[in-house]
Amino acid sequence: MTLPLMFQFKSPHDQPTSWSKFTVAGLAALWMATVSNVSLWQQLWATPEVGGWRGVGFMVLFGVAIAAVLFAALSLLAWPWLFKFITAVLLVTAACSSYFMLSYGIVIDAHMLVNVMETDVREAQDLLSWRLVLVVLGLGVSPALWVVTRQTRHKPWLQSVWRNLLVGSAGLAVALLAALLVFQDLSSTMRNHNQLRYLINPLNSVYATTRVVMNAMPHKQLPLQLVGKDAQLGASYNVASKPLLMVLVLGETGRAANWQLGGYERETNPELTLLKQRGELQYYSDVTSCGTSTAASLPCMFSAMGKAAFDNAGAPAEDVLDVLQHAGLAVLWVDNQSGCKGACARVPTVDTRDSNHPELCRDGECLDMVMLSDLDQHIANLPTEQRQRGVVVVLHQMGSHGPAYYKRSPPSQKSFLPECTSNALQSCDRQAIVNAYDNTILYTDYFLAQTIAWLKARSNASDTALWYVSDHGESLGDNGLYLHGLPYSFAPREQKHVPQITWLSQGFQARVGMDLQCLSTQQPLAWSHDNLFHSMLGLADVHTTDYQPEMDITAPCRANLK
Repeated sequence: MTLPLMFQFKSPHDQPTSWSKFTVAGLAALWMATVSNVSLWQQLWATPEVGGWRGVGFMVLFGVAIAAVLFAALSLLAWPWLFKFITAVLLVTAACSSYFMLSYGIVIDAHMLVNVMETDVREAQDLLSWRLVLVVLGLGVSPALWVVTRQTRHKPWLQSVWRNLLVGSAGLAVALLAALLVFQDLSSTMRNHNQLRYLINPLNSVYATTRVVMNAMPHKQLPLQLVGKDAQLGASYNVASKPLLMVLVLGETGRAANWQLGGYERETNPELTLLKQRGELQYYSDVTSCGTSTAASLPCMFSAMGKAAFDNAGAPAEDVLDVLQHAGLAVLWVDNQSGCKGACARVPTVDTRDSNHPELCRDGECLDMVMLSDLDQHIANLPTEQRQRGVVVVLHQMGSHGPAYYKRSPPSQKSFLPECTSNALQSCDRQAIVNAYDNTILYTDYFLAQTIAWLKARSNASDTALWYVSDHGESLGDNGLYLHGLPYSFAPREQKHVPQITWLSQGFQARVGMDLQCLSTQQPLAWSHDNLFHSMLGLADVHTTDYQPEMDITAPCRANLK
């Protein structure tokens, strides 16, 4: 008597069902093209070119093309020792990318990947959340485990070669056909909204990784290009009775739109506003950054090349800090962030992030005021001969680094409440996000005011000055975007418009013959990070053939250039 099928029990020795590797590849490709590309489909549907049934048809065929490309790639890599590993990695990568694209409105390109690679453990912790874990488990790990646990059939090596090539070619043919059927809509949409190409998941990550790897591969080692080797100190050093002491505060993620000095309705700069009302401070309202991330902006803004040339530079080159040293000045970089991205490679550096200051440091992170706590001692450790001529200090802020904005300000500086206390910004009300961010600007205002007070206290011994500029801006949910790092060509103004101020002591003004009334006329003009190299040399009165006075913001207002 034969039992019904439902009551039959399989022997433990029965072989599990085997799957065609191409079936597994097809299902994985379909999953990534649909579920892992929600951000792409959302933004694509919001474009004016996509609407009605024609738009639906375009999106379907575009999805088919993406799935077919992924299927073709997996088919070509369908070898017993490689297929499951590659497929699992792509599924998990796609899930991670999907989370960050959906949560923060970012895109995945080579610059963003470099930012991720250069993020230290402390910064990475700010991006971790239970929402991220659940999304990666659901969209990435679960399907990856399904793939890994399938028993797939593989033909002998020679048969696998032509089968993989045949099936992979068929996948590419389907992708090409689908793209051709909607070519007019596809080309128009991608031309008008080129950010969409960075949302095609996980092809965006594969492309970005390839770019980064290619750039990192050993090439012919180009020598460091020397800059300003002819640098000399100007005439002011012969007549000045005191050495120079200039502080450059390098802001982090300072968005000009939220600065009271720039017209923001909230009082985010009460102390700096008071200094400006007294005529002690200049605020430059139209300054554009060199990049939309720290890794892109820092080396560029210190360079003599300017953004256009820097983006296409083939060889590394010295920057303004090197030139100041060539001239004989002492230079010091103090970092409360994740490094200088090469800008301080040849100057003395101090890292304050590991300080154990009882009031300013907690949970492995220090507030920016820690940079002033031992600054006198750090300066005293610089070479005596250079220090007697003058000192240039760079203070690299933690500033408004997100997404955990609430960590960047102490309780005493939290005037705007309630604030978002989560690093999953999408889970917070937008006003709470803005409150948390504005508190960081309020703390930066306090830090800059205290730095100016520190300089004033040393004005009897040195001619002191301060320059502040942020490395890039930030998106706070504007048009669904968060954080920063979008490709420069289509990044919103919020990620590129940065605040900049100068404060010059009376002794410093006399030293360089500065006309503050003239300098006030420079404040509303359009400037950029390209002006930093030349303006720093101009203020420091350092002469070199690499200096361009027309790029120096202060040049028209200094007596030694009139």
